Amino acid sequence: MKDKGKISVSMMCVRLDLTMDYLKAFERNDVELLHIDVMDGTFVPNITIGVDYVKQLREISRQPFDFHFMVEDPEEKMPWFDIREGDLVSVHWESTKHINKCMQYIKSRGAKASVALNPGTPLFVLEEVYDYLDAVLLLSVNPGFAGQKIIPSVFKKVERMRKQLDDMGREDVTIIADGNMSNENAELMYNAGARIFVAGTSSIVKNTIDGVDDRIAAMRKSIGY
Repeated sequence: MKDKGKISVSMMCVRLDLTMDYLKAFERNDVELLHIDVMDGTFVPNITIGVDYVKQLREISRQPFDFHFMVEDPEEKMPWFDIREGDLVSVHWESTKHINKCMQYIKSRGAKASVALNPGTPLFVLEEVYDYLDAVLLLSVNPGFAGQKIIPSVFKKVERMRKQLDDMGREDVTIIADGNMSNENAELMYNAGARIFVAGTSSIVKNTIDGVDDRIAAMRKSIGY
């Protein structure tokens, strides 16, 4: 029997005036993770969630955080953030010359370590970091903005990643699917081997709180429930 998938909701997509309503909905529906997209305007052409937002979000939420650092030199910037035990932290292989140092820092915080790959980055770059990995984040859109169309080749990429991990005896490493996770795409990614799904405007987060419980339930059905 396949493991059930987990939902990581993109806080970047939540309107500020609806934040508390959405957080209450995530809690009552047992949403597993809050996805924190940190962008610096250099590695990607956008600037999003900052240090103060994360600090305040900690005060009003209970779920673990799923950090996705889309920043140059993350080894210098991760210490600015309140990374805690039980969090999940993804750092882009393309963003640093010191990926091992990044993994070591994440582990030192008691968090789970993940390497993120852009759609065009091949899987073989992970060869020297497998020993650190708790997860791999595979982007199915180019990073920077929500609402993009999915890049279809990533479905096969997820399949290849899952097979490589299983062949290495690393069934414990989780694949995170991020980018246009509609219910349909999430189901395809689930069947390909992904088990954590970053949910934003394509599925759960809308400009209204109305219907959010039904939207969460619908996504659950797509990922093994």
